[in-house]
Amino acid sequence: MPSDGRAEQGAERLMNSQTEGLVDPRLNSVLDTAVDGIVVIDQAATILMFNKACETLFGYTAAEVVGQNVKCLMPPIFSNDHDHYIAHYQETGERRIIGIGREVQGQHKDGTIFPLELSVGEAKVESGRQYVGIIRDLRPRKEAEDKLEDLQAKLVHMARVSALDEMGAAIAHEVNQPLTALLLYLQGLNRSIERCGGQLPDNGVALMQKAERAAARAGEIISRLRQFGEQQKQGRERVSPVDLVNDALELILIGKRAMNVVIIRQFEENLPDIEVDPVQIQQILVNILRNAVDALRDRDDRRIRLVIRQSDRAVIIRIEDSGSGITDEIKVNLFKTFATGGKGMGLGLAISRSIAQNHGGDLTIVDAEIETGAAFSLRLPIKMSTSMD
Repeated sequence: MPSDGRAEQGAERLMNSQTEGLVDPRLNSVLDTAVDGIVVIDQAATILMFNKACETLFGYTAAEVVGQNVKCLMPPIFSNDHDHYIAHYQETGERRIIGIGREVQGQHKDGTIFPLELSVGEAKVESGRQYVGIIRDLRPRKEAEDKLEDLQAKLVHMARVSALDEMGAAIAHEVNQPLTALLLYLQGLNRSIERCGGQLPDNGVALMQKAERAAARAGEIISRLRQFGEQQKQGRERVSPVDLVNDALELILIGKRAMNVVIIRQFEENLPDIEVDPVQIQQILVNILRNAVDALRDRDDRRIRLVIRQSDRAVIIRIEDSGSGITDEIKVNLFKTFATGGKGMGLGLAISRSIAQNHGGDLTIVDAEIETGAAFSLRLPIKMSTSMD
């Protein structure tokens, strides 16, 4: 939100051109050409000036609202307390929006409630205090953000399906293990029953319990893979960064255990939750971890180090591998769409950085502490509580 004093300066210039609340006609003509809405009120919250952009934004003509309380432009959630806020500021000088600016809501003449950015400045005139509000419609920006999030969700889904396709052989092997065990347990139980003349043998219960665990294991694998491949609804929630990393690891290590990858975890204690879309953030982690595992395929030293720590108002997730590293030539284009240093379409890291930045964070490549390997740092802000007052 604007907080650099522009509204304060504009208020001073505007009020200096006024006498007893009447705007100079020449200035009024200039204000009517402004792209942003501009409204001037007195210390009683009465509207003194309402420019053309405000007429378009709110659906009222200036003649309809000049002389009315500015509450007519607000939904009840704001209008009910607005007079109290003005009186509180004039009594105490405590600023809650004046000179600060923030996102609020406006109400159109037809009752439609919409988001807007409001920056307020004040000035003293002979008749008392007056306030000028600069208003910007946030609907176009919100629509663009919604479209971006929807596109990101679809790209994430494509990436997850692609990952499942590429891991097909490993997935089949992973699921086959508990199914094979289940079959062997049941065959052994059947032979034991035959030897006992149709009676349940002494080890029958133990064999059935082992079979049950094998079946449950196969079901868990299939369920996890199905959830991973589904296009889930986007939405942010408070989650543990440790849980996100561990869940991504469990997925990426399917079928990779034979490679003897050593996982080194260095997680700070008492890490705060982060407010993110867990599906999208998990996809970032899966993309990076898949690349790390692939980089270790032909290496004798197969290590992945994961570090999670808190830094200021962010959680940092760092992933390093002991692979051959990333050349300077590849680094230059690493986060560009369709740029790739190996197999695939080159969408993974481009999507990942876009998702991180849309969460208010970032994804960067950093110097690896593990010899010769690659390292990525995912920064995600910690959601801080705010108040509208």
